[in-house]
Amino acid sequence: MTAVVAALLGPLVVFASVVWIERSARAHVYDVAGVPAAPVVLVLGAQVSADGTPAPFLAARLGLAKELYDAGKARVVLVSGDHGRWEYDEPGAMRRWLVDRGVPAERVVQDHAGFDTYDSCVRASRIFGVRRVIVVTQAFHVERAVTLCRRVGLDAVGVGDESVSRFERAWRWGSFRERLAAVKAVYDVWSRRDPVFLGPRVSAVDDALSMSD
Repeated sequence: MTAVVAALLGPLVVFASVVWIERSARAHVYDVAGVPAAPVVLVLGAQVSADGTPAPFLAARLGLAKELYDAGKARVVLVSGDHGRWEYDEPGAMRRWLVDRGVPAERVVQDHAGFDTYDSCVRASRIFGVRRVIVVTQAFHVERAVTLCRRVGLDAVGVGDESVSRFERAWRWGSFRERLAAVKAVYDVWSRRDPVFLGPRVSAVDDALSMSD
């Protein structure tokens, strides 16, 4: 009986979670040209290749962040990703990619404990003191990212990349995975859990913003 109830309730929970995210993010997702300016653009981490360079999905996110910076939509880029192992460093790879392409090094701030979307949003607020932000990720992920950031107190809007949809298999998997991740997002918001790592407030974003253009 329990298995039958779970089989019936499971799809309903997923559906309700997806609808909640879509409605919460409505009117807060834009393209590069239309997005309102904010002091900070937050780039969420993704896979880094064995040679230390961003894989295509992450490179596409970084490309959008550079577009936003170059267009004057944001003054600082906060790169947030997984650096849980010494040999695997998402934020370091993200910073190198941006600096190599002309974003000033002093305008790129690293968050080494952005282990998932919720952690990145909470840490942007509580550790780095961000208040207004443009979140950058893939289009299938941006609504969840915006919703989570807004629910933890950030005035967040989002820009989603679609350029890597040409990788059809990975794109379909990412889109499917989002439906399951929606349930976790509801739990994270409801539980108000702390990120894996917190720590003291740091001034890196404030320092970068205080520099003259």
